[in-house]
Amino acid sequence: MKQSSTDDAPQGASAYERAGVSIDAGHRAVELMKGAVARTHGPAVLGGIGGFGGLFRAAFGDMADPVLVASTDGVGTKTKVAVQLGRYGGLGADIVNHCVNDILVQGARPLFFLDYVAMGKLKPEAVAEVVTGAAQACEALGVALLGGETAEMPGVYVEGELDIVGTIVGVVDRPRLVTGARITAGDRVIALPSAGLHTNGFSLARMALDGLDWHEARADLGGQTLAELLPVPHRSYLPAHAALEAAGVDVRGMAHITGGGLVDNPPRVFPAGIGMRVDTGSWTVPPLFELIVRQASVERQEAFRALNMGVGFLFIVPQAQQAQALEALRAAGEQPWLIGEMVAGRGVMFEDGASA
Repeated sequence: MKQSSTDDAPQGASAYERAGVSIDAGHRAVELMKGAVARTHGPAVLGGIGGFGGLFRAAFGDMADPVLVASTDGVGTKTKVAVQLGRYGGLGADIVNHCVNDILVQGARPLFFLDYVAMGKLKPEAVAEVVTGAAQACEALGVALLGGETAEMPGVYVEGELDIVGTIVGVVDRPRLVTGARITAGDRVIALPSAGLHTNGFSLARMALDGLDWHEARADLGGQTLAELLPVPHRSYLPAHAALEAAGVDVRGMAHITGGGLVDNPPRVFPAGIGMRVDTGSWTVPPLFELIVRQASVERQEAFRALNMGVGFLFIVPQAQQAQALEALRAAGEQPWLIGEMVAGRGVMFEDGASA
């Protein structure tokens, strides 16, 4: 495959540009995004943009025993959807919200975020769109976008494609750490909806939907198009958790429904001898997922493992606080529902009798 390196470099270009890397393009990307990044910096951030390392003042108020919680993740092949549609900004929100939700499962509130965006040939506007989207998501959640890396790597990444990775660091007071250890049989499981595929299942989705017209308004999607639905960003569940905390609900466990779906994610927080019964009739699977399942001829059990099927996050609460939790979430603008309960056993058991 032809690289853009030598042939596309202007006459008189530096040796580095002839090798396919433009330092000027990197500087332009930083200029385009730095305003959005700066708006995420509060008093805890020391120094400005451009340092070798980001500085964050670790002051945790009245926490008795602060514990740092960190996570790194990517957005998978959703990047290919963004490239195909020429829409990059949602990827920034995707990676921030995905990482924030991952540490939320343990009760942590996010402190700062770092991003990595790489391309074979740097497109400053595309990179700036991604990072600006990440900065806007950080700003909405009170997270500092502390630093990042923009890499141009010809020969490593296919020209026109990009890769995105994010790292989040948060904190939780150790007495408030949520481990799942206190979950018991009889506890109720409350679900919150996803906004779409979020950041998982896109390899399956692209295979299933590749032959369809993504810009066609489809009756089976309620008149919407695949081009509208597939890029919808991953949503954050941090405000929902804050609403439960404010209402005094005892959240004993949480699960972020990502790769592995409802089959593999919830058991990561189960204590020994405890499983989950899920009522698959308690919600309507969104049309986009049903279309993917039909087009790919996926078995239902596999679909619940490969896709979130419309379920984004789970809260496990005591039976006596079920109504209180639902009321608090609705008051916060959420659309929660009772999806199941904790039972003696192991893994996830779907109401039709299938188990995983």
